[in-house]
Amino acid sequence: MFDGPSTKLFFTTKLKLFLIKNFKTMNGLKNKVTLIGHLGMDPEVKQTDGGYKLAKFSLATNESYKNSKGEKVTETQWHNLIAWGKTAEFLGKYVHKGNEVVVEGKLLNRNYTDKAGIKKYITEIQVNDVLVVGGKKSS
Repeated sequence: MFDGPSTKLFFTTKLKLFLIKNFKTMNGLKNKVTLIGHLGMDPEVKQTDGGYKLAKFSLATNESYKNSKGEKVTETQWHNLIAWGKTAEFLGKYVHKGNEVVVEGKLLNRNYTDKAGIKKYITEIQVNDVLVVGGKKSS
């Protein structure tokens, strides 16, 4: 679906435009998160009682470096993401586990008390924009 040189050129151009648009001014950088990674699961799309669509999914980002022995080390960070409305619909229809995406959104922190009375804290990214830049990650 997303293979071939012309498709990669198209997505590279879209990515550059996306980054230019979103990083033009410093005012736009307040609570802004941009991640490039691979989906760890198919987005779980639900409809709320109020009729709004909500998508939840996880995203893996990798960072590689060489350790003191010269060996390549890759560390993976997992992020919890949510999206609402049309973005949630798009994710549910077109984005699947393993797809490489660029997401832009904001960091949210929330808490709740579980059934045992213990306060739980959750950090997640609310996605405002998503761009599919590649197919599934090769194993």
